[in-house]
Amino acid sequence: ENGNIGTITSTSLTWFGNYGITDKVNVIAMLPYVWTKASAGTLRPMEGVQDLTLAVKYNFFTTKFDSSSAFKAFGAVSYAAPMSNYSVDFYPLSIGSHSHRVAGRLTLNYTNKLGWYVNGSGAYTVRGNITLDRPSYYTDGQIHLTNEVFMPNVFDYSFSAGYIRNGLQVQLSYLQQNTLGGGDIRRQDMPFVSNKMNFSKAEVLVMYYLPMINNLAVRGSYNYTLSGRNVGQSTTWLAGLLYTFHFFKK
Repeated sequence: ENGNIGTITSTSLTWFGNYGITDKVNVIAMLPYVWTKASAGTLRPMEGVQDLTLAVKYNFFTTKFDSSSAFKAFGAVSYAAPMSNYSVDFYPLSIGSHSHRVAGRLTLNYTNKLGWYVNGSGAYTVRGNITLDRPSYYTDGQIHLTNEVFMPNVFDYSFSAGYIRNGLQVQLSYLQQNTLGGGDIRRQDMPFVSNKMNFSKAEVLVMYYLPMINNLAVRGSYNYTLSGRNVGQSTTWLAGLLYTFHFFKK
């Protein structure tokens, strides 16, 4: 709790596109617009276009146990870059880290013939250094006489289980993020962009394809921060629409 900021609210509107080049290869793009505000104190709200993420996902292994049960392995590589000149030296109201990032992800999936499935996924993200609009800064017990900030890399993993059939998907997930370096928030100070930001979250996701409108699905999710280091205890609600275009009929 901090009386100078009260409660931080972050809202985002995200465009997300996924195009299937083949049955095994997808290209993915994502671009959010983010708003942040504090319920107390004098800090100004921030908003703007955040980072564009481009990715390629490949289903490199599949083995079937019968006509509808299968084990699959997916590999993905992504690149993210900031799309606007937002300030990163304004946490917790900054809308992003303004760091260029490259990530590799491995996902394993098993789905049985009744529609039940389990997933395991892990990713390693390499983050590029960033620059501040000041000649020096203090973090992790020492002063740095430069405007360049080293950004530690990040490892995250998740486990999920769910059901998908007849246009309905319900999923329960556990997510964990570990920052591989970085300092802690100092007492009587604001967060810093390279702080160690570790957290674990639990999430419920529901998606349903509307029978009256072909190819249109509604999505909703809820997640809650179970624990965190330099991360606030937050509740996140998500609502969205997903429309699928079929360019080729089989």
